[in-house]
Amino acid sequence: MNTDPKDRWRDLGSFIREQRGSARLSLRRLSELAGISNPYLSQIERGLRRPSAEILQQIAKALRISAETLYVQAGILEPPSGVPDLTRAILADQSISEEQKQALVRIYLSFRREYENEHPTGGPAPSAGGDEVSAASGVHGSPGHAATA
Repeated sequence: MNTDPKDRWRDLGSFIREQRGSARLSLRRLSELAGISNPYLSQIERGLRRPSAEILQQIAKALRISAETLYVQAGILEPPSGVPDLTRAILADQSISEEQKQALVRIYLSFRREYENEHPTGGPAPSAGGDEVSAASGVHGSPGHAATA
């Protein structure tokens, strides 16, 4: 991410525009959903305005992404370290529709809840790309394991 504030706001605007495109929303519709004026949203997308955390939260809600994602893009929060957040990665994927993203997130979170219920010790869940997840979900076609999704 750029450290120059002008570049940061331009990058934030580009990110919001990309998310709006992924959600198949017009500028006018997103501004209505977010409760901000059409010209103000246009200026944010072009990197001309520096939106407050509250405005970013409204935009995030309208786009159905986490406010934290926009806060990181704006440089308000540091990117999370450690284990990558699969939910964030799904929501950022430009190659699938908003409906597909929401379905994947729901499935992923249901698997996480199931794992946490089966393993109440509080130990870490296997990584999203780990063999444990693949074997447990039947992805490799292990005998006795059927895919549930």
